[in-house]
Parts: sequence; structure tokens; C-alpha cells
Amino acid sequence: MSTDLTTLTGDYTIDAAHSTIGFTVRHAMVTNVKGKFNDFSGSLHLDGGNPSASTASIDVKMESIDTGSADRDGHLKSADFFKIEEFPTMTFRSTKAESLGGDDYRITGDLEILGTTRPVTIDLEFNGAAKDPFGNERVGFEGKAEIKRSEWGLTWNAALETGGVLVSDKIKLNFDISAIRNA
Repeated sequence: MSTDLTTLTGDYTIDAAHSTIGFTVRHAMVTNVKGKFNDFSGSLHLDGGNPSASTASIDVKMESIDTGSADRDGHLKSADFFKIEEFPTMTFRSTKAESLGGDDYRITGDLEILGTTRPVTIDLEFNGAAKDPFGNERVGFEGKAEIKRSEWGLTWNAALETGGVLVSDKIKLNFDISAIRNA
């Protein structure tokens, strides 16, 4: 069921306490490891009458990576992967938004990791809008994208005795976004 978004036109701030920016990566060719970033901020401009005029901007603190393993998180923060001392933030800035019909949207933008900026396309589903008990007008979106980490210079790996590599090149990104309309 499609929602009339014209009433939702406005500027929103992402509510990080009720949102998730996560990822899944194949490990040792046999299992998936999931992780997320615990510290991020962002904003949305929604234009319900003209979805192509909508925009999104997100800044992620790389030191907040959380895979449930302190040793693995430490390795990801190191020079082998994210080099967080030199590159403390990952950013996304939208360049294009489009309605795909119903509650489905696609947003394309520039993802910067390790000082390298490349385009990424995120498929989104509008999950709805509501006024919360505190009087905040909220919107929710769920999204996903796939990237190849090597395209951002994330190339560390280790060969496995049985063939293949320890960490896949393909990364699945997932987003659960709750945003509050600005006053």
C-alpha cells in the first residue's frame, strides 16, 4: 500500500538511537559476520511532491565499528582496513533520488571511505510515518546495497588452505533509519 508522502515534505534529522547502519561480510568462505556502526549522524530532506528533489547525508565515526569481537574490531580499525587515525569518518552524500512506485525508492550517492569516493545505489522501502509519544513526527526507511570493498582500497586478505580467502570482497550494507522532522 503506497503512502502519500506530500504531507511529509521537510527536513529531518536521523535518530541514531533508533537507527542502524550495518553490514554483512562472508568470513572464511563459510559464514557471515555481521557488524554495525554505533556512532553516526545524518539528515534527510524529503520532498513528497517531487521525490527526485529529496536528499540524504550521513557521517559515520569509524571508531564505532562493532562486530561483537574486540579483537576483530581492533583489526578493522587498523592500517590493514579502515586506518581510523587517518580516516576517522565515512560519509555518504546523495546525488540522485527516485521513486520506484509504491513504497519503494532508490537513492544514489557518493560514499567516501579511506579518502576514496565512489557511487553507491541504495534500494529503500518507506516503512511509514508516525507521531511518537513525545510529539515528534517520525519517518522510517529500510535499505540495502552491495559494494565491493576493494573499490575503496580495502584489500587486506589472507588465503585459506582449502582455497578462497578469509574475507569476501562483497559487502552487504543494510540501513534501518528513523528520522525526526526538524522543528
